[in-house]
Amino acid sequence: MTTLVRGASPTLVRDALTVLQPGFTGTTPPDWLLRRIGEGLSSVGLFGRNIVSPDQLAALTARLRAERDDVLVAIDEEGGDVTRLEVRSGSSFPGNLALGTVDDTGLTRAVAAELGRRLAACGVDFNWAPSADVNSDPANPVIGVRSFGADPHLAARHTVAYVEGLQSVGVVACTKHFPGHGDTNVDSHLAMPRIDVDLATLHARELVPFRAAIAAGSKSVMSAHILLPALDPDRPATLSPQILTGLLRRELGYEGLIVTDGMEMQAIASTYGIERGSVLALAAGADAICVGGGLADEETVLRLRDALVDAVRTGELPEERLADAAARVRALASWTQAHRARGAETEPGAASEEGTAPGTDIGLVAARRALRVTGAGGPLTAPAHVAAFTPATNIAVGDETPWGVGPELARLMPGTTTGTYAADAAADRVLRDAGERRIVAVVRDVHRHPWMAGALDALLAVRPDTVVVEMGVNQAPARGALHIATHGAARVCGTAAAEVLAGA
Repeated sequence: MTTLVRGASPTLVRDALTVLQPGFTGTTPPDWLLRRIGEGLSSVGLFGRNIVSPDQLAALTARLRAERDDVLVAIDEEGGDVTRLEVRSGSSFPGNLALGTVDDTGLTRAVAAELGRRLAACGVDFNWAPSADVNSDPANPVIGVRSFGADPHLAARHTVAYVEGLQSVGVVACTKHFPGHGDTNVDSHLAMPRIDVDLATLHARELVPFRAAIAAGSKSVMSAHILLPALDPDRPATLSPQILTGLLRRELGYEGLIVTDGMEMQAIASTYGIERGSVLALAAGADAICVGGGLADEETVLRLRDALVDAVRTGELPEERLADAAARVRALASWTQAHRARGAETEPGAASEEGTAPGTDIGLVAARRALRVTGAGGPLTAPAHVAAFTPATNIAVGDETPWGVGPELARLMPGTTTGTYAADAAADRVLRDAGERRIVAVVRDVHRHPWMAGALDALLAVRPDTVVVEMGVNQAPARGALHIATHGAARVCGTAAAEVLAGA
């Protein structure tokens, strides 16, 4: 222990470790992490950098639990565009917007349950999902297809189905990002978003899915690093007693675990610093501090531990508040431990006409049902050229996960080629690369990227037989001889679109 924690009670130090959810680098647990688990660290967060295969992941989590059987192993596995299990191949499950577009809650429940089964089989028992945000701002740079949609009640019923599906197989659901990140045009990974709406709007829109998730028994809720002056003019939700304790605990009656979004995100780190931010979050009512997406080392864990211990000693953080937070973490760990010990799986129920037994390819079924196809142009009759217009991805999605229709279309129609295009002169390059082949233009949130819309206009002016595949939010008017909206860029969404293109 550092000088700061010498003389502190073992209980205080242990509680400070208990409330942290750190990450680490590598595909096996480092010695420092195992040592801190032995000292009281109760949660570990996993990211794409930690995962190579299901067998490797299962071995990793088994090693963690050899140190402590009730450790919570968390992951940011939303499916769709945000995947850690399949970070290098793309997800086997469509994301929230695709599920909301189908609007079959049985299907959503089945998808979440199958995703939960795969997590549980690898020893992961805490999923930082689903996103319950109502995507009311189509220009939102960080939520978009991660939301079930812009209708609060649709988002609510699918949030409930997702929570029920995950938790039916013993995986903790984490409904996020409270009190709602949908009406923002700033990415909180980069800066502090602000939502300037009145209380009536917040209650009628943002809070509707969270009320439903609480009623459905969501075991955890994640706070958002956003400023909502109608609720608290001074502090973002993660650090606000009015929002976490006043609204979430008292007004909405939530009794489960409150976890912060990543404290290393710039909305917090560049304004308060992660140590100060963590103390303020615990004091405001948070129970667990998520850190490790970008900071994944022992020094970070010790800095946060020491900051919490020091805050208790100086009176800034009441010791009983820290003890209460730690108790909630342990209670949740006990729930997951008991579920593993029973070794039981509860059937999540059928999704309309589809079966949901383990191994069912429910993700591809859902992706196919989410497609919306317009236009008079028929499927391809010969190999094509796929032009992928590629925007910068947000940090939540990352740029290491492949997306598009090229590989699957090339499998179905050998000879198909793919090129990646961005910004200046994209249309000219596409026309040159395509030659006489028909063009499939793949876009992602074309309504948010003027360069992409301009390139598409220029391309269609010369080649009106071009097929357009929109793999983001389907906000712009449909264009092209054939227009396919997938409502997400998961691997299965690309597969479903390629099947239509090939006439399969």
